[in-house]
Amino acid sequence: MAGDSPSALPVQLVEQPRLQKLKEMFLSKFGSAPKFYARAPGRVNLIGEHIDYCGYAVLPMAIEQDILIAVEPVQTQVVQLANINSSYLDFSTSVNNIQINKTKPQWHNYFLCGLKGIQEHFGLNNPTGMNCLLDGTIPPSSGLSSSSALVCCAGLVTLRANGKTLSKVELAEICTKSERYIGTEGGGMDQSISFLAEEGTAKLIEFSPLRATDVRLPSGATFVIANSCVEMNKAATSHYNIRVMECRLATKLLSKSKGLEWRKMLRLHDVQSKLGVSLEEMLTIVEEVLHPEPYSAEEICKCLGISLEELHSQILSQNMQDVSTFKLYQRAKHVYSEAARVLEFQKICSEAPANALQLLGELMKQSHISCREMYECSCPELDRLVDICLQFGAIGSRLTGAGWGGCTVSMVPTDKLNTFLKNVKKAYYQTDGQRLAVENNSLFATKPGRGALVFVEA
Repeated sequence: MAGDSPSALPVQLVEQPRLQKLKEMFLSKFGSAPKFYARAPGRVNLIGEHIDYCGYAVLPMAIEQDILIAVEPVQTQVVQLANINSSYLDFSTSVNNIQINKTKPQWHNYFLCGLKGIQEHFGLNNPTGMNCLLDGTIPPSSGLSSSSALVCCAGLVTLRANGKTLSKVELAEICTKSERYIGTEGGGMDQSISFLAEEGTAKLIEFSPLRATDVRLPSGATFVIANSCVEMNKAATSHYNIRVMECRLATKLLSKSKGLEWRKMLRLHDVQSKLGVSLEEMLTIVEEVLHPEPYSAEEICKCLGISLEELHSQILSQNMQDVSTFKLYQRAKHVYSEAARVLEFQKICSEAPANALQLLGELMKQSHISCREMYECSCPELDRLVDICLQFGAIGSRLTGAGWGGCTVSMVPTDKLNTFLKNVKKAYYQTDGQRLAVENNSLFATKPGRGALVFVEA
């Protein structure tokens, strides 16, 4: 059940080579054995990009790649973090003085987000110190949610080390909020699927209140993830937060034009629910109210009847003060059309018509076009990779994750999978020396995996 807390599984380490290896490395690093292990998976979003923070449902599934942490609670109030990948430096800090540096999104800061989220939720005065050794198999900056998986895993580790329990939903909500310590205004999809995922099914994730519904994917097709090898770090660039702000401004202008209390409205979903209209009707309203040309800050103030000073102090966040133009029409159009595609995708999966794969593929293609043209979160490499995947037999293909780099997800007929993988490898990875070097982790078929758990030695 999704409401329960993440389960603790007793395991025989000899049957789990990865855990066994992590235990041995832990022993040589800290001189003692871990008491438990926590795991949180990455995810691939099948459809519904950049709409979770606007209040709309998304459709991800967990993948096998994950963050795994071996943990030993200790008497000292110090957290010592180490990573089996030597390019990530060791870090230690007092548990009573957590400082998260937003200017440099280093790996340990994501761990500290999860730690701080749990500490603050319970008001822990003397939290337990910990020795932690981390092993991650999610390619970093690939749009498969490596950073959120680390935040979630750290939250789970802190919870267990301090002898507390929470439901998966509560954990997801706390980890969503706590990732904002690093400066990313995320919407909650990544954390929710990391905790709520179940093997064999994708999930429709809805927000306020958070809930997850199984979506059985059609048989006969396999989802394939391909990494563009262009790295994108949401916390290190402003693209992502600018889009969040453009959606917020579009919300205000649409609300004002319809006589709603625009100052209270934060998300595009709020406008639709207050007006009580369909997503199709919202698209018509966008056409009537907003113009395709970018808005200047002055024009936004004029539309809202406020001063520039008020715009900067009340609406724009700290890191948005220098942005001078905003594309409101394009962003709103993407969000409302993408929200409709998610619901259509779910409906096709549940009704399973004979041509389900073709219909789903079409929705994925439309989603990519909207991400590329309306939301402008693609990049030339992602577009090329989508084209190559479609050329070699994918029924649908699109960018997944925030975009501006990272991965594509493609739906491929299972009987064509091997030739598809071979051809994409040749066309995209083997033409480029740098991509060839990381090719092994860059192209893989995946199926819906399970959510976060704790392992204890049996």
